[in-house]
Amino acid sequence: MRKKQKIRILEQVTVEDYAAEGKSIARVDGKVIFIEGAVPGDVVNIQLGKSKKDWAEGKAVHFHSYSPQRTTPFCEHFGLCGGCKWQMLPYEQQIAYKQREVEQNLKRIGRIDLPEMLPIVGAKQTKYYRNKLEYTFSSKRYLTREELLERDKQRAALPEGTEPDNTPDVALGYHVPKIFDKVIDIHTCYLQQEPNNAIRNFVRDFAKKHGFSFYDIKAHEGWLRTMIFRMTTTGEVMVNITFGYDDVPNRELLFKALLGEFPEITTLLYTINPKWNDSIYDLQPQTYFGSGHVTEKLEEFVFKIGPKSFFQTNTKQGEELYKVTRAFAKLTGNEILYDLYCGTGSIGIFCSKGAKKIIGVEAVAEAIEDAKENAAANGLTNTSFYAGDVIDICNDAFFAEHGRPDVIITDPPRAGMHEKLVRKLLEIEAPRIVYVSCNPSTQARDLQLLNEKYIVEQLQPVDMFPHTHHIENVAALVLRS
Repeated sequence: MRKKQKIRILEQVTVEDYAAEGKSIARVDGKVIFIEGAVPGDVVNIQLGKSKKDWAEGKAVHFHSYSPQRTTPFCEHFGLCGGCKWQMLPYEQQIAYKQREVEQNLKRIGRIDLPEMLPIVGAKQTKYYRNKLEYTFSSKRYLTREELLERDKQRAALPEGTEPDNTPDVALGYHVPKIFDKVIDIHTCYLQQEPNNAIRNFVRDFAKKHGFSFYDIKAHEGWLRTMIFRMTTTGEVMVNITFGYDDVPNRELLFKALLGEFPEITTLLYTINPKWNDSIYDLQPQTYFGSGHVTEKLEEFVFKIGPKSFFQTNTKQGEELYKVTRAFAKLTGNEILYDLYCGTGSIGIFCSKGAKKIIGVEAVAEAIEDAKENAAANGLTNTSFYAGDVIDICNDAFFAEHGRPDVIITDPPRAGMHEKLVRKLLEIEAPRIVYVSCNPSTQARDLQLLNEKYIVEQLQPVDMFPHTHHIENVAALVLRS
């Protein structure tokens, strides 16, 4: 039998500084300790996890004293829910740490000459800023240690021979970090404005009242699986509920009650998902009520957003991010602009007034169809969108037909750009590249590769997700003379 690992506790450790990705740092006997759940200035006991010769990871399990930097978290689920982990830090301190993380990543990983970074663009709205949220139904509500102790106490008090109540304790909320089969029952979430909380709580209560089954991820059983909200600055509300199987009578019962209670819902959809995973991108949502989509605006540009469309999750900060991107592109009206990883075309469309021609390339064919619709909805005639891999599409024949790019905007996923794409950009030699990144670490790696032919001219971090450690960064690059 494998020996049970001994729990190691470091006592009364003073947290010295912020590290990265929401962790803080301390040094004990020459070893660097990366700590979850603490901020600089806290004095804590640390339960060690992974431990190497020169460094270790751990989490704060007891606080002897709190840092003067701390503020009171506003959410009752703080510390349990995996989101908004930085609520205990004043927002000004959050963005200061984020700016420093971008600077350190670019210097440590990139190891290239860099200009002075512009001050971070902080969010004016730090609550209720998300336009999309997804909740999970679960037959297993996560119980805190206190709740487990109280349940055991109540069971111990039962008369002899009495069976305890084993009715499943269901939940509608977020998964517990690192526990895939348990869900926190969320009552109030500060990430999205009302009627988000009211709708979620109504659906949970209605489902419990009528005995609807909540999904059991281990057994792959249950009717109610997930609920996705999209809410726009134009006042539209989309709700998409995913079911494990079709049940028309109960669906009608639920949806009629939901629409009767919440006339704010502008479109209601459902998706049947019999798969083991929760992804709906290979499934077809069905429209029950409304148009099946919502409309969002960035400046004067309108965008149609379907249940599977990608769109910047923070609309107001997305607009700020795109303003920075457009400014870095330095368009004069004569440029051919290539928008790589263009998604539904939002960046290219946002920049369309300053460019002679927009060419968007995206691997997801459905997103390209959305991009074409969005361009048409905005009356644009200088845009073209193509589905496929940039490496395959951008060849000499393509350039002969559409023209070589004067400016390239690239907005890759967190993994950054594939090395083959970086090599393609070096081959294309566009005079200017604007690199929008949601992960400064992979951006730094790519900038190092692009350094072969490009100089970094400007850097601008933008905070899209207050109270989290995530940060976006925009880099402007110019071709070396």
